[in-house]
Amino acid sequence: MALTKAEIVDSISDQIGFPKNHSFEIIEILLEIMKKTLESGDDVMISNFGKFCVKEKRERRGRNPSTGQEMILKPRKVVTFKCSGTLREKINR
Repeated sequence: MALTKAEIVDSISDQIGFPKNHSFEIIEILLEIMKKTLESGDDVMISNFGKFCVKEKRERRGRNPSTGQEMILKPRKVVTFKCSGTLREKINR
C-alpha cells in the first residue's frame, strides 16, 4: 500500500502537534518547491533520503501494445529517483 499525502499530513500533525491544516500547507509548499525546481531542470537532493533528477530521453522507436503498430516516441524529460546509501541500508535490513 502506498503512503498518501493525507497520511503524511496526519503523521506530521500527530508527531509535531501542528494542526492538520498547517501540516497540509507545509506539505503543499514542500511539493511545490520540488516541482518548480525539477521543472527548471535542477535536481532535488535530500540528505539521507535521495536525489530526484531530471533526465532527457531521446527520440526512439516504440510499439503500441494494443495494436502492435510501430511508432516513433518523441524526446521527453523524465524524473528519476536514486536513494541514498543510508536509505538503501534501512530498506535492506
